[in-house]
Amino acid sequence: MSYSNPDPDPRLSTGLEPGGGVPPGETPPAESSMPEAGPRDLLSNPAKGWAKGPMTLILAVVLVFAVGLLGYALALIY
Repeated sequence: MSYSNPDPDPRLSTGLEPGGGVPPGETPPAESSMPEAGPRDLLSNPAKGWAKGPMTLILAVVLVFAVGLLGYALALIY
C-alpha cells in the first residue's frame, strides 16, 4: 500500500509566508485527514460485534412483525 501525503503543497498554497507561516488575518489551509495516522490499538480496545442477546431480540421482533404482515396479507386475500 503506497502512502501519499494529503496535505497541500505549501509552495502552491496562496496566503502563506515563506517558511509556511500564515500572516495575520489569513485563514490557514484546511487540514485533511491522514490515513495511517496512528497505530491500531487492538489489545486494549478490541473490536466488538453485536452481543448475542440484543441481536436475538431484534431478530425476534423483526420475525414477529414479518409473520404478522404475512398473516394480515393472507387475511385480506381469503
